[in-house]
Amino acid sequence: MTLSNDLTIPSVNTAIEDAVRTILHEIGEDPEREGLQRTPLRVAKMYAELTAGYRVDPVALINEAIFSVDYNEMVVVRDIDFASLCEHHTLPFWGKAHVAYIPNGKVIGLSKIPRIVDMFAQRLQVQERMTVQIANFLREAIDAAGVAVVVEGAHMCSMMRGVKKANARMVTSSIQGVFSDDPRTRAEFMAHIGRELSKD
Repeated sequence: MTLSNDLTIPSVNTAIEDAVRTILHEIGEDPEREGLQRTPLRVAKMYAELTAGYRVDPVALINEAIFSVDYNEMVVVRDIDFASLCEHHTLPFWGKAHVAYIPNGKVIGLSKIPRIVDMFAQRLQVQERMTVQIANFLREAIDAAGVAVVVEGAHMCSMMRGVKKANARMVTSSIQGVFSDDPRTRAEFMAHIGRELSKD
């Protein structure tokens, strides 16, 4: 089985299957009834897919996709869909990431930015850390003059349980380099992604 970002799903972990059977039993279900017989296998496959980011080699991910270019204007990739699992309850959260950088003599292939987002999203995560990881990785990979990442996410842990607010969305950002130093650069990025600039 192959993911959309060309990551191959490893063989199913039988320990996860056994653990799912135990959970089903402990919540009062019969793991052997017709509708649940293959559920442990399905869940094990699901976890393998949704945590594929742990098995990505970052060097291989961007290999041969960094190019020397005489270009120093903003590069923006917006509306990158992602899905992740909250590390607190292993419930899904999903949304869009918007990524921008100012080159410092090097650019990265367009397809690599969504793959970087996927690499960090496909782990047990909190949105705040994921946002910073994306920004740090991109800045270090191409020695960018600045990087800006804004992530907007909907979290099942606050929609289905706890406060049960179905329409709540979290917005996180990591603003580095010239995006942090120059309000005009930051404002341009915010305009590109259709968000108002904070008055702070």
